[in-house]
Amino acid sequence: MNVMKTLSVRGAGAVLAVLLAAASGAQAPRELPPVEPPPRDFATAEAHYAFLFEQAGSGTEHTMATIPVWGGLWSSGNNTMADIFLEGGSRRSGGAIKDGVLTPPYEEHFKARRAEMEEYGQQRFDRLTRCEHAGVPRWLWEPYIKEFVNMPQQSWFMNDFMDETRRIHIGKEHVNIEAAHTPTGDSIGFWDGDKLVIWTKWVQPADYVRGMPLTSNQFRMVETWRQVVHDDGARELVTQVTFYDPLALVKPQSAVYTHDSRPDLEEAGVRIRNWECANSSNSYLDEDGNTQFYLPGDPGYKDPRGFTDFPELPGQSLDPIFDSAE
Repeated sequence: MNVMKTLSVRGAGAVLAVLLAAASGAQAPRELPPVEPPPRDFATAEAHYAFLFEQAGSGTEHTMATIPVWGGLWSSGNNTMADIFLEGGSRRSGGAIKDGVLTPPYEEHFKARRAEMEEYGQQRFDRLTRCEHAGVPRWLWEPYIKEFVNMPQQSWFMNDFMDETRRIHIGKEHVNIEAAHTPTGDSIGFWDGDKLVIWTKWVQPADYVRGMPLTSNQFRMVETWRQVVHDDGARELVTQVTFYDPLALVKPQSAVYTHDSRPDLEEAGVRIRNWECANSSNSYLDEDGNTQFYLPGDPGYKDPRGFTDFPELPGQSLDPIFDSAE
């Protein structure tokens, strides 16, 4: 088996969502909004966030009657992140690496990663092989569906992929009683009218997305989210983000991301489902360090629609659609 010829099976719901997202043509591609860098240079994400908080007069105190509503399903749109690191901004092929954006050890690692992609046609190993969470900032570009729920004290940003839910604690301070990093870190925020400002820290080392550079455990992120309603009625979420990472970035870098409202997916019946990876993932590392996949019929293949540990009992199939008590 060659990794380039196989696909990982992660569940019918997400596969359906991705296929629908890719094929629907719900709206024509829009021109990306321009990147809005911070109003001035900041040495840290903390200073950046504090400045925005002061400029917003300590923020807008919304109630359930006034909180901006970003209802429905959303899919990730385009972004400018790759432009930070590559000439031409193509993360998959072509585009020379921009020198001096990453610190020397991270730049060296990125150059090795891109050279590998040139040789093999793709990155040979991805952390998802080991069921690791994609983490931040990859969360911003995951191709699966998302939902956003805003409340006066918290906002919940829910991603179908890996069941990753970001909780933004409104008007709070950062808290880390576990003294540990997590895949999505700890996020606090405030509202500036209809714009949500977020500061995230204590994020596990990961990468910006497959094929792009690594982040360190000192990664920080300041985001502003705002919903835009276009003349044709289509809704778009525009996210201006600045990345801070003193171990990996020579200086902070900014990008813009978008998400598109997807009423077509709602009409098709797509919903976010819980899913797990350990018992259903068929990806593995071969002896050469490549990501490979077990296929049906291979020794070690895990049938995601198999049985629990008690197959002798009725109703233990993981494909209950065709089971019946009658």
